[in-house]
Amino acid sequence: MAQRQKKTKAAEGAAAAKAEESGTVAVYGANNEKVGEVSLSPAVFAAPVNEHLLYEAVKQYRAGARRGTHMTKNRALVSGTGKKPWRQKGTGRARVGEARNPLWRHGGTVFGPQPRDYSYSMPKAARAAALRGAISLRAKEGALKVLDAIKVEAPKTKALKALLERLGVTGKALVVDSRPVPTLVLSGRNLPGVRVVDSMHLTVYDVMDCRTLLVTREALGRLEERLTP
Repeated sequence: MAQRQKKTKAAEGAAAAKAEESGTVAVYGANNEKVGEVSLSPAVFAAPVNEHLLYEAVKQYRAGARRGTHMTKNRALVSGTGKKPWRQKGTGRARVGEARNPLWRHGGTVFGPQPRDYSYSMPKAARAAALRGAISLRAKEGALKVLDAIKVEAPKTKALKALLERLGVTGKALVVDSRPVPTLVLSGRNLPGVRVVDSMHLTVYDVMDCRTLLVTREALGRLEERLTP
């Protein structure tokens, strides 16, 4: 079994290298049979890979996903009296204004974290270049697989899992479709490590966070239309 898997991976790697040289890639059906070929745009699927740009795109995505609800109480929010503990002079003690001051136990926090928005913008051209680089990297690694179509008749996780097993997909997988139908989205929602996204909503983080990138023929055309410089 292990030798068969090694031979299969070696064959897929050889096919990916051949496809990279010729600019075409095989199109597979639901039963993992080859049903045709499609040419890949070199501007999108053979673009230069800028590792720092990939890092910046992933960082920007993760920053936007932060909730930013952390909060500590300052001296205005800490419970307690605002009365002056003793008079200003004459006691020999240090002067104190209230028991909620930051120097005392149970006092307020100075310059503590407050709710904030961590998201920030990134140039549109830089995001597109990073996405082209991520897709090109997956294509170069042989992790890109083009499907004729993905049809799931009913929203059943079992049906999509069987389809992925027939395609030989293991580990994290990203299914990219053009306007995915609700049955496909619901079928992949409970599969660990599997995500179904629209081709127009594909991000660098999605591509870099998967082992196998499954793209339908229709989504392939929309990606080329979206990312061609």
